[in-house]
Amino acid sequence: MTEQTERSPAGRSLDEPARPEPRAGADDRHGDDGHGGARGTGGTGHGGVAVDAAGHTATVALPATAPPPLAEPRPLGEPRTWPRDFTDRLTAPLPGVRALARIAREGKLRPSPEMLRQIQQLPFEPGPMPRVGPSTLALTWAGHASWVIRIGGLTVLTDPVWSRKILGTPARVTPVGVRWEDLPPVDAVVISHNHYDHLDAPTLKRLPRDVPLLLPAGLAVWARRRGFTRVTDLDWWEAVELPGPDGPVRVDFVPAHHWSKRTLTDTCRSLWGGWVLTAPDGRRVHFAGDTGYGHWFEEIGRRYQDIDLALLPIGAYDPRWMLRPVHTDPEEAVRACQDVGARVLAPMHWSTFLLSAEPPLEPLHRIRAAWVATGRPRSDLWDLPVGASRVLEER
Repeated sequence: MTEQTERSPAGRSLDEPARPEPRAGADDRHGDDGHGGARGTGGTGHGGVAVDAAGHTATVALPATAPPPLAEPRPLGEPRTWPRDFTDRLTAPLPGVRALARIAREGKLRPSPEMLRQIQQLPFEPGPMPRVGPSTLALTWAGHASWVIRIGGLTVLTDPVWSRKILGTPARVTPVGVRWEDLPPVDAVVISHNHYDHLDAPTLKRLPRDVPLLLPAGLAVWARRRGFTRVTDLDWWEAVELPGPDGPVRVDFVPAHHWSKRTLTDTCRSLWGGWVLTAPDGRRVHFAGDTGYGHWFEEIGRRYQDIDLALLPIGAYDPRWMLRPVHTDPEEAVRACQDVGARVLAPMHWSTFLLSAEPPLEPLHRIRAAWVATGRPRSDLWDLPVGASRVLEER
């Protein structure tokens, strides 16, 4: 089927308020069977009541629920059969007629002409990529959700978009931070979901057809039709291992608060999510993909402890009534970093494509203020310019 652009606003984001989060300990419709996990617990214990012989009561802390063991890695390239759609995984409703009418009436999907002058101030500082060895964990931000992650001696690309323009979206406002010809050999690519600003067919066509592609459930057919031969699609909480010089790099697919759509007839036909990469020495990176704020962050932190670095989106959040379910704002990104237990936060999903109405520089100002308010070390906020790199020290 010929690909078509997602229609704005319906094809870009959810636009209804999110459902209220269940309280800790509330019943979860998915249970903990590998698809859902307990909502909102964050791995903490809950209070109980003890009664002594005299009838006095006191609140006592109950032990925290142990996280389930991580799944055994699945074979790379494994053929899978999936449900027709993943609508049951949504954590907010899809757009309705009234919401579409409201956004059409308000017409607020781009910054004002006055605010567009800030584009000239967006940070862009391309530089040479750091030299790495098998034990180096390094990041380079190419822009939007595209990172070059060097981990365990491997080079992994996340949601690579090297195109100047994508369907249905104004051209990028900052150049790509890394020239394609300057990339080291790519050992694997991870994709968060199938929206055009995250799954860019022209960029993927630049890759060798035997590069391993790690995809959300239901997207393997799309990739194989384009000639890729080492394609693996996963459900939430599933994993694979990539062979590295000092041992395997584990890659887990984890939930996100988002949705999927690429054509007029494939809404939620494939899954969406983020990825957790674990080096042979145990250091971990969480790439959140595209997501709103919600209970999944605590559950990710419960299952994948000692996350060193969280790559979290901070842009495309205004108007909030429409975009809250699917795009974290800067303050929510800081909360998400705390929820997953990550030491370092690297913001993304801003300063590249203008997908919503906030001023271009606002995400940077707000993430810095929100981080300072936590009292955490300023050095642990990696608010990189497009094109910049940073190396994570060894534990």
